[in-house]
Amino acid sequence: MISIFYKEINSFFSSLIGYIVIGVFLLFTGLMLWVFPEYSLLEYKYASLDQLFEIAPFIFMFLIPAITMRSFAEERQTGTIELLVTRPLRDWEIVVGKFLACWLLVLFALLPTLLYYYTIHELGSPKGNLDSGAIMGSYIGLLLLGGSFVAIGLLASSLTKNQIVAFLAAVFFCFVFYWGFDLISQLPVFLGKTDDVVQMIGIDYHYASISRGVLDTRDIVYFFSLMGVFLMGCQVSLESRKW
Repeated sequence: MISIFYKEINSFFSSLIGYIVIGVFLLFTGLMLWVFPEYSLLEYKYASLDQLFEIAPFIFMFLIPAITMRSFAEERQTGTIELLVTRPLRDWEIVVGKFLACWLLVLFALLPTLLYYYTIHELGSPKGNLDSGAIMGSYIGLLLLGGSFVAIGLLASSLTKNQIVAFLAAVFFCFVFYWGFDLISQLPVFLGKTDDVVQMIGIDYHYASISRGVLDTRDIVYFFSLMGVFLMGCQVSLESRKW
């Protein structure tokens, strides 16, 4: 597993993939938070990073599938997947190694945004007048959301040889699990009856809960369970070559 992890990390940063991913994320968040007046932090009357945590999931919904689409699809297309599985590694070790490498890249993309926190901290009146607990909870929630999107993207990549198909499938599934269940809960058949239960299946419900600064065990268990389900699906997809 460790060898796969290092292999993926090296492939990210020996090429331009890692730098492009981090650069694109920082470019979009920087423009939204400091340039465009609709979201600009400078236009708000109080110190907050709420705008970052509102737009980051939307950016991740496209950026993370772009990271994961090559993980298995490219290896299937080039035939290197056969070389990979002949190594003394179990399928779950391959999946987890790739998952941790992609998740670490998401963490690397988030770390520079701590500069935004420092800036708002210094610009507050009085200095430091912001809810640090809620911001910390939002960062944890965003990292867990990123891990969930990575697991979804890996499953999509393992189902096809075409990277574009893997990207589109991952974007679709990320959208469904983030916003889809909220939309489904508004249907007449659920509204006023079990709409809250349907919403709890979606990511947005638990992400919003953690973003309030309260780390509820149920939310954390939900995210890790979601990651586990999709990673197991990815493992089953790899094992299907033996069927």
